[in-house]
Amino acid sequence: MRKKIGFLSFGHWRNASGSQTRSAADALLQTIELAQAAEELGVDGAFVRVHHFERQLASPFPLLSAMAARTSRIEVGTGVIDMRYENPLYMAEEAAATDLISGGRLQLGVSRGSPETVLRGAEVFGYVPAEGETAADAARRKTEIFLAAIDGTAVARTDPARTGISGGLAIQPQSPGLRERIWWGAGTRATAQWAAGIGVNLQSSTLLSEDTGVPFDRLQAEQIELYRQAWKEHGHDREPRVSVSRSVLPITEDIDRLYFGDQAHEDQVGLLEGVRSRFGRTYAGEPDRIAGELAADEAVRAADTVLFTVPNQLGVAYNARILETIVRDIAPAIGWTRA
Repeated sequence: MRKKIGFLSFGHWRNASGSQTRSAADALLQTIELAQAAEELGVDGAFVRVHHFERQLASPFPLLSAMAARTSRIEVGTGVIDMRYENPLYMAEEAAATDLISGGRLQLGVSRGSPETVLRGAEVFGYVPAEGETAADAARRKTEIFLAAIDGTAVARTDPARTGISGGLAIQPQSPGLRERIWWGAGTRATAQWAAGIGVNLQSSTLLSEDTGVPFDRLQAEQIELYRQAWKEHGHDREPRVSVSRSVLPITEDIDRLYFGDQAHEDQVGLLEGVRSRFGRTYAGEPDRIAGELAADEAVRAADTVLFTVPNQLGVAYNARILETIVRDIAPAIGWTRA
C-alpha cells in the first residue's frame, strides 16, 4: 500500500491580532482554499477536526462537500467526528451524499471525541445516554447503527396503507464503497482492537489515554500492531488503512523561527480526565532534521497515512508553504512518493 500524506486542520478562528481567520467564514472558506492548494502540491488528503461549542470547525458535511466540489483528486475527511452528538441515520444520509459529490473520496473518521470545555454537550443536543451507558458506549452504539445504515441495512418499514406491501427500507442515498472508508479514532490499544473487530480503518490519536513509560511513537506502534493482529484474527477480506498525525513545523524562514523556534521536542505526560496519558511531541526545526526524526518514528513507519496538523490561523499562503516544504523535503524520507 502506497504511503499517503494529508493535512489536518482544527479550523480555529478568533478575532485576534495576527489571526488570518477572524471569523467562522474565514476558517471555512480558507479550509476549502487550502484543500485546493494541497491538491495542486500533490498532497493526498485534506482532513478536518470537529469540535462543538468551540470557535473551531463544527459541521463537517457542508464543508467536506464544498472541498470535494472544488477539487478532483484529493481525499477529504474528518479526524474525528464525535459520535455522541450525531443522529446516526441522518449522518448516514449526509455521509453518502458527500461521498457521491466527491466521487468516492470521503474518508470519514469517527470516535467518542476528545475532552471538552462544555458540560454534557451531547445532552444539550438532545442525546441522553441510557442508564448505565458511558460516553464511550454511546459513541460505539451510534457508530454501529451508522455502519449498518451505510451498508444498506433496512432500518424502517414501509407503510402498508400507502404502499400495499410490508417491507424494509434502507437509508437513501447509498454510496457504494463508503463502508470501507470509515475510520475509528482510537486513544487506547483496546479501542484499536475493537475497531478491528467491526472492520473499520484506524486513526491513531495524537494522545493516548494510557502510558506504559515507553516513548509515544513506540506505544502508538504497539497499538497499530495489535490492531492489525486483531484485523487478521477477525478474517476481514481487505487490507485496512492506518493513519497517525504529527505536528510538524519546518523552519525555513525567520518568521517560522519567530513562531515555532521554542516548541517542545519531547513527549508530554499528564493526567487527562483522571487517566495518565501520553501526548505526542511537536517536530519543529530544519526540514532535514525533521525528516530524519520522522523516518525514525516507529508509528510513522508503521502507518500507511500520515496527517500533518496545520496552524490554520496563519492563513492559506503560509500553510501552503509549510505543505510544500513537507512534500519536497520531509515526506520522501518517510517513504512517500507523489501519486
